[in-house]
Amino acid sequence: MKIEDGQKTLATRADLKRVGINVSNTTLLRWEARGRFPRRIRMAGTSVAWFLCEIEDWLAARAAERARTHYAEY
Repeated sequence: MKIEDGQKTLATRADLKRVGINVSNTTLLRWEARGRFPRRIRMAGTSVAWFLCEIEDWLAARAAERARTHYAEY
């Protein structure tokens, strides 16, 4: 579910899964702590969300990295 917050759209954990970011909460927390994933926003209690524009930018950066990285061939 996406929620409009002024000019920012928020993405929930379910939204992350819908776009293919299907990792554990522990992994997301680890990535965030290391600066490898956008930081979450605490909504209330245990509810969190992310700015959708930051998630889209992160995905675009992964795609760009994929385009310029040569992986080992078997």
